[in-house]
Amino acid sequence: MVPSTGRFAALVALLGYGSVALAAPSAASDPCVKVAGQAFVPPSDALACYKSFPFNETIRQNVLTVVDRVLNFYTFEDYYLHSPKPFQDSTVNIRAQLKRIGSTKYKTDFDFNYDLYNVVNQLNDGHTLWITKCYGVYENLLPAPVVTLEQNGAEGVYVVPDLDQFIPLLGSNFTDYFASAKFDWKRLAGARVLEIEGKDPYAYAEHIAHTQSGNYLDHGVRVNSVFSSYRISGTSYSQRFGDIAGSAFPDKDTLTMKVHVVNATKAETIKVPFLASFAGVPFKNGADFWANNCAPNAQTNGVDLKNTGEMEKLVKRTPERARRLAKASIIDKQKLAVGLPTQFEPTTPKLNGSEGVIKSYILPDGKTGVMFVSSFEPDDANAFMTDVQTVFNQFKAKGVSQLLLDLTNNGDRSLFGMDTDARIGGYVCLGHFLHAFLVGKKNLGDFKNPGFQSTMRASPLAQKILASVISLGLNSTNSFYAPSNCRVIDYDNSTGAFLNDTVMPSNYNYMTPTTTRKINGQDFIESQRIADACESIFNVDIPEEPYFALDKIAIVGNANCASTCAMFTTLMNERHNTAIANFGGKPGSKFEYKGMAGNEVLEWVDLDSEIKTANLKNDPLAPPDLLVNANIRHNWRIAYSFFDEKTPIEYKSERARFRFPYTLDTYNNPQNLWTFAASKLFSSDGSSYYA
Repeated sequence: MVPSTGRFAALVALLGYGSVALAAPSAASDPCVKVAGQAFVPPSDALACYKSFPFNETIRQNVLTVVDRVLNFYTFEDYYLHSPKPFQDSTVNIRAQLKRIGSTKYKTDFDFNYDLYNVVNQLNDGHTLWITKCYGVYENLLPAPVVTLEQNGAEGVYVVPDLDQFIPLLGSNFTDYFASAKFDWKRLAGARVLEIEGKDPYAYAEHIAHTQSGNYLDHGVRVNSVFSSYRISGTSYSQRFGDIAGSAFPDKDTLTMKVHVVNATKAETIKVPFLASFAGVPFKNGADFWANNCAPNAQTNGVDLKNTGEMEKLVKRTPERARRLAKASIIDKQKLAVGLPTQFEPTTPKLNGSEGVIKSYILPDGKTGVMFVSSFEPDDANAFMTDVQTVFNQFKAKGVSQLLLDLTNNGDRSLFGMDTDARIGGYVCLGHFLHAFLVGKKNLGDFKNPGFQSTMRASPLAQKILASVISLGLNSTNSFYAPSNCRVIDYDNSTGAFLNDTVMPSNYNYMTPTTTRKINGQDFIESQRIADACESIFNVDIPEEPYFALDKIAIVGNANCASTCAMFTTLMNERHNTAIANFGGKPGSKFEYKGMAGNEVLEWVDLDSEIKTANLKNDPLAPPDLLVNANIRHNWRIAYSFFDEKTPIEYKSERARFRFPYTLDTYNNPQNLWTFAASKLFSSDGSSYYA
């Protein structure tokens, strides 16, 4: 159970704030010394370092208090008591689990954090995670990622055929380890996988999707994330390992696979070793490890943004976040970005405007334009919009008549929060911008606001924060709750954030009165509905007429498209019936075209800053500062479906109209995939591929 504020304060006073340190072993027996300074280590050695720090009750009580109170702001908590079909496997009583964790006996600090991580991860909501820097520095990698492919008319699981080009990109430190262990990973390239850990490979994929993948409410989307796939990380092409071959913890030394190697006469069973990749702050021993990776630092907890100095630090550290732009992203727990072998990158020339997170091309047919939108969270939001306009002008000049949008693994490295993690999603307003730019003012019609009806949870502390923000006269420069964050400028230059497109005053309390509805027998109290609109940040003109007929726009991806990406695809589907095709997945499966679709996410540092800036840190409902370097992020705002304005987008099942299997030609070759997709989605031939 979580402690009272008074008891927690007494514990901190007894130990001294920030002085909580765990007793590390002596130098002679310190397992962290063995792995220090190495890029890759055996998983058991990394785990031994993790487990060298004993369980600490003060840290448990601190962490559980913070998590418990942050969850009071979480918009989807009550849904998880009994998630509706087809999302029923994402059902967790999170409060009951926290109570269990509060009384469980743990030997090590890692055991406690691992349990808490798994419980929150089982929400399958990548917006809402317990992320500890301390135990997130090692990622397990298998030198045999797998993919689902159709060959000779049948779908099956294979070790990636480009293995001998892909794995060396990890560097000689990785490959030399296997050479010294005399493990020949190269011979596994393209091998047919018959079993994994004694299970049918698709059954094992479902097991990993159920127990490890997280992030996505829909089971089918999680299944697709277990396989290797291409993506853009930062601004460069890369290849994702997939959740079977890349896991968040060094908790498995080997993976047993029954395979039929190419040109072999019979199948064989082999144990493929994992190797743990280090992505933390360097250390020399256990004490160093704790100080550099586990102890709280200047970026762990929030600050009072009324303080000019603190605001200046925030602007310097995260200039886009300082604008309080709404951000909706999930975290891809595969941190290591491994380049896509260059021979599989597109050969058709990139268009101007492809320097950032968008890569654009004209296919050799001369009529199909492609925009690979890898993220809605660029370093420069203005450049994102300018790049879109630049690319479309080139499409027009070249006579392009149809557009294919690729949203595969839509995500990017983030400057915010846990900065070594990949984010999927991004700035809400950039998704709304791309929708508006694609369809033009003509097709927006009376629907001038291209966003969604939106609310936030009106817990007692949330109501206090908003009231204090208004009383203090705060605005969007230092508060997400500030009513001025809801003020927008539409195409007719009028301001508004109410549903009737009228002005929301800067002192309007949108939580007075609140609204209440029943969710799984619980009273869910939320704010009044506001219009999620963004036109004031658009730095290019929205065209009157669309560049392309709307039936000549199609979307492809692997459904690892969440948050802002999910809201964008929902807009295109619900408002314009855009053709959307998923690639991959389990044979015969039907799954959503989008991942989790939260409307806005707050990191722990964001929420803590809101509380401190509103002068409420001493409120009995407020969470204390974290005593460890970690992040408890949560989905803060809901977006409601246009099809059913009582249902959040997350829980409105909308499956892709088409599903195509990956093939040898398309699983890691974007241009080949685009060429195939264009031939199907822009012709009547695609009708046979309805999912």
